[in-house]
Amino acid sequence: MIIDAMRMNQGYVGECLIVDEEPNPNIARFYKLLKDFDEPLWDECTNHSKLLVIAQVFIIKSDHELIEDDYNRIVEYVKSILP
Repeated sequence: MIIDAMRMNQGYVGECLIVDEEPNPNIARFYKLLKDFDEPLWDECTNHSKLLVIAQVFIIKSDHELIEDDYNRIVEYVKSILP
């Protein structure tokens, strides 16, 4: 899905700069998030990805103006019930 959004599947690969060096830690963390976008929450889960769940929880936090402590409690609870 990310590759589709970047139009890498439409012949634009030649226009992308390819660098053979390790990304800095912040960029590496961003790349991991992109990888998590397509990774299912668990093996049999087909309708939720890790990144989708993170985004949805942030939206709920924002919509309900939760403070960080409340948000952290919700995240810890959800982590405890997942396989």
